[in-house]
Order: sequence, then structure tokens, then C-alpha cells
Amino acid sequence: MAITLSEQDQHTLRTAAWGAVSLITAAGAAGSPHKAATQASIALTSATGVVGHVLTKAPKGLYDSKTTAALADQVLPALTASMTLLQQLDAAEADNFRRTVLVAIEAAGHGQKSEPSPTMAEMARKITAALDAA
Repeated sequence: MAITLSEQDQHTLRTAAWGAVSLITAAGAAGSPHKAATQASIALTSATGVVGHVLTKAPKGLYDSKTTAALADQVLPALTASMTLLQQLDAAEADNFRRTVLVAIEAAGHGQKSEPSPTMAEMARKITAALDAA
């Protein structure tokens, strides 16, 4: 099933996915945030399907947040909204989006010099909970 997403819907998906990368990178700032962000970004831009087409570019304005808490206030609800929207339109694309975000988060952890910190693990839990709240 081919789905069509409005510009606003696409912005929500981009905010959710790229914002999740920003959150996990902020949580891993004590390690190697550049490597974490690079690995996670590669995961997002490697997505396929409708989700892959939407996530080819990051949203504008996402990085204006001054704190991790302010970013989370934008991103966590966008993750839930994205899943709700995609579940209504196409369950396979909803699953694709969820898996893509989770792979990006896992990839960020592999960009660290050692295993992911408790802070990164907690942020990953929050991201997963937001995805599953739909």
C-alpha cells in the first residue's frame, strides 16, 4: 500500500527520528558524540520504504532547543504521534519507522568507545516508551 504524507506529517516523522538521534547523542556526550551521531544518522538515511524517503533529510528548527529537556519535549511526543499516524495509514510502515529509530539508537551506542552509559540506556528506554505509547 502506497501512502501519501502531508508536509506536516513528514515534518513530524523527521522531528521524531532525527530528534531521537539528537537525544541519544546528548545522553552519550561524555563518550564520543560525533561517532554516535554519525552511526545513528547512517541508520536513518539507510531506511527504506516511505519512511526512508521521508528521513533522507533532517527537519529545520529541531536544533534550536537549548537543553536536552526542551528537545525531549518536542521529540518524545513526535515519536508517539508518528507511530499513531503510521499505524492508522499502514501497519508495515509503522513497524518500519519503529525499527528504523531503534536501529539508529542502537547504532549510536556502537559509536561509543565502550558500552553505552547508563544515561544512554535510560534515554533509549524513554525513546522506546514514546514509540510504544501509540
